[in-house]
Amino acid sequence: MRLPLMLFLLAALVPVFFGKVRSAPFWLVLQALALAWIGAIHHAEWSWHTLFGVLEVLLVRGVLAPLLLHRAIRLRADPDADLMPSNLFTWAIGTALIVLAFDFGGAAMADAPALALGVVGAMVAMVLLILSTNGAPAAQLAAVLFMENAIAVFESMLPKPWPLPVHLMLTAVYLLTVGVGSWLISRPDVPEPAPAEPAA
Repeated sequence: MRLPLMLFLLAALVPVFFGKVRSAPFWLVLQALALAWIGAIHHAEWSWHTLFGVLEVLLVRGVLAPLLLHRAIRLRADPDADLMPSNLFTWAIGTALIVLAFDFGGAAMADAPALALGVVGAMVAMVLLILSTNGAPAAQLAAVLFMENAIAVFESMLPKPWPLPVHLMLTAVYLLTVGVGSWLISRPDVPEPAPAEPAA
């Protein structure tokens, strides 16, 4: 269990400190692969619910969401912008938040649930940092999708998965978030009407 959690943590933290907006879809794919791996390992007794969860992660979070985000970035966003501003101040805050998150998670390397709690805490802290330091719509949408994946990590560690209707509702919310966010980013700006000239 530790290996997929560390893969997810890598895919969550590297883009925050070193990634550009254009690379966000790739990191979403990597996070989805780690999520599917976590779900497959944690729920060792395979059922239709487990199979649905793994397929949902791969198709919705690993294919559809990155494609929509990539399209929106290509159409309207600045692809070379940093996901989080690259300066010493934000890096220091980010590092302190990661340490605090793992401290909150307890002895994070002792067992998988504690490590998962530290990973989720670090991810949520990084998302909040991105949302507070980068006002670019594409970066904000990527941060929200990272947050959704962190919630999915937390869900995957529950002793029993959420009921299927709840899982379907969460998938619908995720799809709605991706769809509306991508549409808002890719929508062309409407020029403001020119002021009317005064009558002679």
